[in-house]
Amino acid sequence: MKQLAGKITVVTGGGSGIGAAVARAFAREGAEVAMCGRRAQALEATREAIASAGGTAVAVPADLTRREDVTRLVEAIRERFGRLDVLVNNAGILGVHAPIAEYPEDVWEAVIAANLTAVFQLTKASLPLMARGGSIINVSSSVGRVGRAGWGAYAVSKFGVEGLSQVLADELRERGIRVNTVNPGGTRTAMRATAYPDEDPTTLPSPDDVTPIFVYLASDESLGVTGRAFDARDWNAAPEVVGGGRSRST
Repeated sequence: MKQLAGKITVVTGGGSGIGAAVARAFAREGAEVAMCGRRAQALEATREAIASAGGTAVAVPADLTRREDVTRLVEAIRERFGRLDVLVNNAGILGVHAPIAEYPEDVWEAVIAANLTAVFQLTKASLPLMARGGSIINVSSSVGRVGRAGWGAYAVSKFGVEGLSQVLADELRERGIRVNTVNPGGTRTAMRATAYPDEDPTTLPSPDDVTPIFVYLASDESLGVTGRAFDARDWNAAPEVVGGGRSRST
């Protein structure tokens, strides 16, 4: 039986990179996938790839920094599915590489809005649709766990995502909704190429290579695993059993 059969899932930033790979992986495992993102054409390409492989997906163009778009997305999920089992908060932007003393204030505000405030707003709006057994997976970063010079608002936003996830995990534990973070690590994406223009992308895993941890956290196999920080590149097929499910944390 497929691991996510019957699950209703939402993946933000589903038009490319890790979001598109996670959406495809979820569909292969039997989930119904709703994807959102700012680029309608890219979303449609992911939807078509899923449909051509026999999966089910819907694409909802949305800018999650706009409250009206968050509301529209959640209402679309409610009307089509009536519930939500898995939310993957993946969408984000990089900003600029600069020291805090020189960091542009408008870029700071845009990065925090896209990477942190949007995660809060979509999660809050989605919670009424989630019941016991639900899973929230927030995409983090190594620079959101240990600060590094030059990473500015991106690093700070990911530290915020880690903190938000810990608060949510504690608040939602009694409701049986789990909340975990995943650091994909260096991955062959456009964002990575922008951050490291001199890096050889062929030395990096593809987005598809980091999806197994997302499938695990979305599946019932991870019931009881909450409040943890995972590294996708450390994940393997048979990690140790910890806290009611398989876990490999930092």
